[in-house]
Amino acid sequence: MEIVILAVVIAVVVIGALGGLVIGSRRKKQLPPPPPVTPDITAPPAEPHVGDEAETPRDETRRTIEEVDLPDGGTAPATVEEPPVVEELEIPQIEVPEPTAGRLVRLRARLSRSQNALGKGLLTLLSREHLDEDTWEEIEDTLLTADVGVQPTQELVERLRERVKVLGTRTPDELRTLLREELITLVGPDMDREVKTEPPNSKPGIVMVVGVNGTGKTTTTGKLARVLVADGRSVVLGAADTFRAAAADQLQTWGERVGAHTVRGPEGGDPASVAFDAVKEGKEMGSDVVLIDTAGRLHTKTGLMDELGKVKRVVEKHAPLDEVLLVLDATTGQNGLIQARVFAEVVDITGIVLTKLDGTAKGGIVVAVQRELGVPVKLIGLGEGADDLAPFEPAAFVDALIGE
Repeated sequence: MEIVILAVVIAVVVIGALGGLVIGSRRKKQLPPPPPVTPDITAPPAEPHVGDEAETPRDETRRTIEEVDLPDGGTAPATVEEPPVVEELEIPQIEVPEPTAGRLVRLRARLSRSQNALGKGLLTLLSREHLDEDTWEEIEDTLLTADVGVQPTQELVERLRERVKVLGTRTPDELRTLLREELITLVGPDMDREVKTEPPNSKPGIVMVVGVNGTGKTTTTGKLARVLVADGRSVVLGAADTFRAAAADQLQTWGERVGAHTVRGPEGGDPASVAFDAVKEGKEMGSDVVLIDTAGRLHTKTGLMDELGKVKRVVEKHAPLDEVLLVLDATTGQNGLIQARVFAEVVDITGIVLTKLDGTAKGGIVVAVQRELGVPVKLIGLGEGADDLAPFEPAAFVDALIGE
């Protein structure tokens, strides 16, 4: 028994000795800490690698920018504001209008498309072998439908009857020549159709444009400015239509396109004051012509018509008017004659501008309105283009009526 206890004691002592040896050897083999590394200030900094700072595995779904919260304390990078871009103002391009000489001839095809029914209808009727009373009545109806008017129609039919009777046999060329001559006579080849813009004593020439709403009066004024500029005149525009919204803007746009100065007043202001100022500035600038666009007057409004008379009187304190042009819509036909009568009572109409003549087959209104007022048609509008306003030429007009 004593022997066993002694053996156990010896074993424990041996195991303890061995354990101390092992621990001691491990302590002896522990490496000393590495010396501190002094950074090389001459070496370039190491490039960071993408993802070095990431704390989440790379295979996880990346957060969107909306999910990332900026750190507190306003550490977000400051936004550098770019200086505002200053837009350069576009200088309106000055246009060179189309020459007015022969303009109606160039636009004749546009006119003939709408008026051909009148000329061809008359030629067809006159070409019948027997011209009885029924045929002459059809000729009269054709002319009346084209708004030639009762008195001018009767005169034309009488002259045609006499000439056809004297002519006897009628070839198509003879008929065409006969009809052309009589229509030109009816239109009035001897009327003075020049737009008067050169007063004998001093500049500028003063032109007032009047007419009912919807006839294209302001547009016609702008186109007339182009006609005058094309003929080498300097123009001042007076925007005396102060009651219609954007009328002054519209007229100024027309003027800027050809380099014409526009005088305007406050919206709803006194039209006579604007007209007065336009003539005054036209004189100071030494301009050749002043065009005054008046408000569109309904011919049934007596008070408004009286105001138009006031504009005329105020302008004439500077100088007498050289032209008062009445703008009529050719598509209104006989109603245009009613308008013409009322305007003629208020202001002395000196010339007529027929607009939208390419959009109607009632070209006879040229004859009717001249007979009604005793003044010539001086300009006609044949489209919506800027240079579609043409001086009226009777021969070119009639050629468009009867075709080639």
